[in-house]
Amino acid sequence: MSERTTKLSDLPGLVTLHVWRIPRPAVPRALARMAAHPSRLRRTPGVRFAKLLGTGTGTGFGPGDADLTRWAALVVWDSPAVAAGFDASPVGRSWARIARSAVRVELRPLTSRGEWSGQRPFGEPSGGPGTGPVLALTRARLRPRRAVTFWRAVPPVAAALPGAPGLLARFGVGEAPLGWQGTVTVWRDAADLVAFAYRHPEHRAAITRTTTEGWYAEELFARFAVCDVVGDLAVLGWAAEGDPQSVRGHA
Repeated sequence: MSERTTKLSDLPGLVTLHVWRIPRPAVPRALARMAAHPSRLRRTPGVRFAKLLGTGTGTGFGPGDADLTRWAALVVWDSPAVAAGFDASPVGRSWARIARSAVRVELRPLTSRGEWSGQRPFGEPSGGPGTGPVLALTRARLRPRRAVTFWRAVPPVAAALPGAPGLLARFGVGEAPLGWQGTVTVWRDAADLVAFAYRHPEHRAAITRTTTEGWYAEELFARFAVCDVVGDLAVLGWAAEGDPQSVRGHA
C-alpha cells in the first residue's frame, strides 16, 4: 500500500465543492476541460482525492436531467491552507476564465460509508450531527443490467424532494452521462435530512429496493457539516427562503 493510499484512511483537513455556472457558448470549452483536467487536479499539491463532475438540474436526477451550463469539482485536501490556493491553481484559473459565476462550499465530513473509485476519500469520520446546515452526497456506479429498474424508481423520490422541509439546495452530479450518478442536497440541519431520508415513504422504499434489487456495483453516502459558502448561492439553486448567512461559521 502506498503512502498516498494510507493517507486516504485519515480524516481530511478540508473538503471543498466548487461549482461553476458558464454561458452556453462555453460548453465545448467546459467539455474539453472535463477531459484534460482530472489528472491535473489530482496532481495539485495537497490534493488527496478529486473528481470533476457534470451536474443535473435536480428536477429528475436522471439521464435527461443534465445541465450543461453548470460544472463542479469535489476536492479532498490535506489542510485548509492548501485548499485556499485552489483559485490560483491552473485548474481553478482555467474554470474561472469561462465561468460567469461560481461558488465554493467548505465541508467537514461527519459520516461516510462506501467507496468511490475503490477509495474511501473522506476517511472514517464519526462526527456528531452538530448544528447548522449539512450537505449530503450520494454517488453510485450502476450495474448495467439493473440500470433500467433504477431509473424507473427515481421519479417518485425526485418528485417528493422539492417539498421536503428544510431543503436548501439540490442537484444531480455525475462522472459520465449514464451509469455513474449522484446527488448533492443541502439541508437546514441534520434533523431535516434524517426526516426525509428515513421517514419519507418514497425514499424509504428506494432504500429498501437498493438492497433487494442490487442496483449498485459501488456506492458511497457521505454527510458533511457546511462550514462556509463563498460566492454566488444561486449557482447551487439555493432556496429563496434559505438564509444565506445561516450557512456561515459552522465548524
